[in-house]
Amino acid sequence: MFLKVKLPWNVVIPAENLDPKGLILQRSIVLHLLDDFACRKATKDLGYFLAVMTLESIGEGKVRQNTGEVLFPVVFSGITFKIFRGEILEGTVHKILKHGVFLRCGPIENIYLSCTKMPDYRYMQAESPVFLSDKHPKIEKDVVVRFIVIGTKWLEAEREFQALVSLEGDFLGPVSE
Repeated sequence: MFLKVKLPWNVVIPAENLDPKGLILQRSIVLHLLDDFACRKATKDLGYFLAVMTLESIGEGKVRQNTGEVLFPVVFSGITFKIFRGEILEGTVHKILKHGVFLRCGPIENIYLSCTKMPDYRYMQAESPVFLSDKHPKIEKDVVVRFIVIGTKWLEAEREFQALVSLEGDFLGPVSE
């Protein structure tokens, strides 16, 4: 799910980027904010950071004693992406194993669909392994699959989410084009 969020942030600007007219300063704040935003990647509460929408406010800068850098508190609105249990999404198969497949959905790389959660499918070992069904299209690499999220896990060290998903339900499975 995409979320619009309002975030407080601290932006640190090197002393050489300060300008008495303020134009270079504002540009520098925005560039550093975008840089920090991209490096942070995700948080457990908000999900993956996707975009900065608008810079709401820039607070008064405070000079850091040891470095001479200036810290500016800013508030901005942005877009994040977080998956929730029970949500129906689409993902692309990128890895097939005997016991299930891994999917990608937006910025999330580790979405696991176990073979036990794919009713009517059976694994077929071949040069390119696939899951086959008599009733549904095959699941192979690069196929788009609609699934329901049955659980998520936040990995702090990697700053990313993992998800466990299922095809058990109506209108779930490979998406026809």
